[in-house]
Amino acid sequence: MSFGLTLSHVGVFVTDMKKMVDFYTGFLGFAVSDRGLLSSGSGEIVFLTRDPREHHQFVLASGRPENLGYNIVNQLSFRVDSLDTLRELQRGLKSEHATELGPVSHGNALSVYLKDPEGNRVELLIDTPWYVPQPCRLAADLSLPDDELWATLEREARALPGFKSRAAWMADVEQKIAEATAKRRRAAAPVTA
Repeated sequence: MSFGLTLSHVGVFVTDMKKMVDFYTGFLGFAVSDRGLLSSGSGEIVFLTRDPREHHQFVLASGRPENLGYNIVNQLSFRVDSLDTLRELQRGLKSEHATELGPVSHGNALSVYLKDPEGNRVELLIDTPWYVPQPCRLAADLSLPDDELWATLEREARALPGFKSRAAWMADVEQKIAEATAKRRRAAAPVTA
């Protein structure tokens, strides 16, 4: 049993706000839900969402140095609703200011990686019905017909040690969460003498 914790949103610092807003609204279909000045008064903040129930799922804040030398964002991952959407977005990269890093299978997900206009790594993914221990990174060919692609992905995943169904993996994780919650409750319980 969890204690009501879920991922809410991700925020990143940006250099060119207009370019970044144009990319995330134009290419990935986010809507600007709010924008304004940072509380420090030193720049702008833009709130983006793709869910009308969520004020923001993604935040862009100005203030990123242009010559940072190191990108502090590991990656931004966005789940898509279908294989068709994943393919459509991969095709659309050609018209964007983004660099495709290629489609891969992680066994548990099929992903297209890219870099946004400021070099942040972005993952567009669709879950598979399987699990394999991570990290796992296998080349994937999205040009294959659906049946052939899914059969190839499953065959490759089944050949890896630790393969199991997504349902079995979810049951294992649910148990781990329950154990962690119980441990947290025991540690917080008052000691009686």
